[in-house]
Amino acid sequence: MRTTHRERHYQVLPYPGDPELRERYAGDARAYVGLAERAHGRIPRSAGLPGRGGALRVLGDAAPDVRVISLETSITRSRDFAAGKAVHHRMSPGNVPCVAGVRPDACALADNHVLDFGRRGLQDTLDAVSGAGLWAVGAGRDAGEARRPSRCRVAAAW
Repeated sequence: MRTTHRERHYQVLPYPGDPELRERYAGDARAYVGLAERAHGRIPRSAGLPGRGGALRVLGDAAPDVRVISLETSITRSRDFAAGKAVHHRMSPGNVPCVAGVRPDACALADNHVLDFGRRGLQDTLDAVSGAGLWAVGAGRDAGEARRPSRCRVAAAW
């Protein structure tokens, strides 16, 4: 089985979240970490904050005009798993500096995991993103906020 579920990655961040899963093959995110380690070797239990790996260096070298990320997770401690979903993504709020360290101009929340932990999980995510000084787009506390466009400053290239 290929270990592609993001929940397992959150178990190696500085602040692991609740590892409970409600998936067909695993009830605990650490099982995916174990599978990845069997296939690729030991994974440190704290991957550290941005700046300690090569990804930020590569991003800096690429010098994109705009940095937009798809958050693809709920940032919450909620245990209110949405019914009828096969996979639920959740990251501990303590790891928000890992997201902020990328310095995104906008965080897109309009994806299939935005309500993995219900409205409370969405509220927690919006609070965490705005609390870190980041701009959320594609979801909000009401329809108007969810539809609000994002403006990103782009330096003239000529």
